[in-house]
Amino acid sequence: MICLILSIILILYASQILRYAVHMFQQNGYKNKVHAVWVVRNYGRHFTKSLSASPAKKPLVYTPRVVRLLITTVIWFLILCLLNRFFGNEYSLLVLTVVYTFLLAPFAPIISNIINKPVETGIANGFKRKAVQALEDCPDLKVIGVTGSYGKTSVKFYLKELLGARYEVLATPESYNTPMGVVKTINTMLRPIHQIFICEMGARNIGDIKELCDLVHPDYGIITSVGEQHLESFKTVENIQSTKFELADAVYGKTGREDSIFLNYDSGYITAYNKYSGAMTYAVKGNGSYSTSDVITGRQGTEFTVTAPDGSSQIFSMRLIGEHNVINVVGAIAVSHTLGIPLSELVLPVRRLAPVEHRMNLIEQGSLTIIDDAYNSNPAGAKAALDTLAMFTEDMKIVITPGMVELGIEQDRLNGVFGEQIAETADWAIVVDNVNTAAITDGLRRAGMPMEKIYLASSFSDAMKYVYRIPGEAHKVVLIENDLTDNY
Repeated sequence: MICLILSIILILYASQILRYAVHMFQQNGYKNKVHAVWVVRNYGRHFTKSLSASPAKKPLVYTPRVVRLLITTVIWFLILCLLNRFFGNEYSLLVLTVVYTFLLAPFAPIISNIINKPVETGIANGFKRKAVQALEDCPDLKVIGVTGSYGKTSVKFYLKELLGARYEVLATPESYNTPMGVVKTINTMLRPIHQIFICEMGARNIGDIKELCDLVHPDYGIITSVGEQHLESFKTVENIQSTKFELADAVYGKTGREDSIFLNYDSGYITAYNKYSGAMTYAVKGNGSYSTSDVITGRQGTEFTVTAPDGSSQIFSMRLIGEHNVINVVGAIAVSHTLGIPLSELVLPVRRLAPVEHRMNLIEQGSLTIIDDAYNSNPAGAKAALDTLAMFTEDMKIVITPGMVELGIEQDRLNGVFGEQIAETADWAIVVDNVNTAAITDGLRRAGMPMEKIYLASSFSDAMKYVYRIPGEAHKVVLIENDLTDNY
């Protein structure tokens, strides 16, 4: 009886581990190899995070695929229990539940995904055929692909707003940038009235962008950035470069026009890799086909001037802050102008642009000003956020961060550099305790931040409570830099 009771307790605990494992499998794009590597490196988190009561920023979405995955897992576990019923006893059942809980449960989504592969492949192919037919039914539709290591979601939203001044535009919602996310958008939202479809394209592996391009066949493509992100799966920056340029290759292969390719020429990795000399480039710091000058930015917003390849210039103002927001908006201006909208007609849409959620949102909250940059961070984006924080010269500057993930063997080094950059910019550093804690705090100390100015928080809730306890009369400006490690 004791063995049976212990087995039941373990099964209940295992169900929580399974839920967390499926959640992370979803975050890892249902990729067996990618998730297997993640499980091995983060094995212990299954037994701690599964018991955490704090809500995740990106909660598990019970899609039909997830439901099928869970049902399959329950079925093969019940089969194991039935086999034990006929060939074992209470003691062997306890052994089975121990093995399942502490060994099989973290890998259960991969096992079930392998079992479900024929079904999932058939379902996915059916949805893809429907999406392809929907695109063929709109022969005059112009497709714009947007990709980049960072900035692609912001550029997509800005581009939708600017092109919407003249055209009927559909864009993939939120961060729908995987093949099935794009397919779902097309199948449920594309209508004959749409003239332009903006397709955000995400990638974690070589060939991911090509797969999306083979689905939607873009007429235009914009590469917003190339940087050290997802190094865990890409391994090298060179692989990231070649993958992002799969979009440029697809556009040129379809149209034969280099000027249908738009490149952020403030990104050194893009300028170094670019093989399309006729591409439309845009820049804030450097020289581009669309150049930017007279940038003035402050707490209330930003003003800047854009000069187009035809020599026309226009002053723009917007509520968004930060130089990286300027380059993203200039990229959207470049595409919109090329598609026939005069710069003067873009002034009002630019002025109306709102920040994309969790991407450098400026939020006034009583005695605090919060810069919400909580979406998945990367070295270049984190540095840009700190540069924005540095603008608040008269205020107390505070950074809350758990650091950056998915950086492979470079993760400790890059988080250490990030710690040094925080120390050079901020008055206080609040590090949310996780796998990056040691690397960030080492960087903070190397750069000379006093220990009394560093706080290790157990969660983001704990971090925000500590902000209010920090003494001082100065207005507090808090940069929240990445909270995806709530899951990771």
